[in-house]
Amino acid sequence: MTIADVVTREDNCVFDCGGAQVRAHCRQLATVVTIRGEIDTLNVDRLSDYVRRFTLGENRVVLDVSHMSQFAAAGISLLYTFDDDCRAADVEWTLVASPAVAELLDDCTDGEEFPVARSVHEALRDLADAIVSRRQLVMPLIKKI
Repeated sequence: MTIADVVTREDNCVFDCGGAQVRAHCRQLATVVTIRGEIDTLNVDRLSDYVRRFTLGENRVVLDVSHMSQFAAAGISLLYTFDDDCRAADVEWTLVASPAVAELLDDCTDGEEFPVARSVHEALRDLADAIVSRRQLVMPLIKKI
């Protein structure tokens, strides 16, 4: 079974993965992937397979789960899988979590921390600031050549 078999595309570019809706929006600084609805044991594998596609390019990813209606152990599993995929692909990513999700992460991550922002706007601003900082570090080296 392929991801095309289990994911339904709707007119508004939202993909339904068994109770969780995923929407991706490619921005200049990053691809923003928003997940709404519920992540549970029935859809977490399909969701992981679907969001994995956004780690295949060079574009940074902002994973927005700030509007999840249900986020428990299955959601934590999705985040660990996504983090592993991003590390393997050398893709920088940021998590936008609601306060409830952030609290659950604090309780369940055993000291490991995901890169977290309070909003998509903040995540994109932080990425822009990081790019400016990198350029400032490189510019003196380029001028010496």
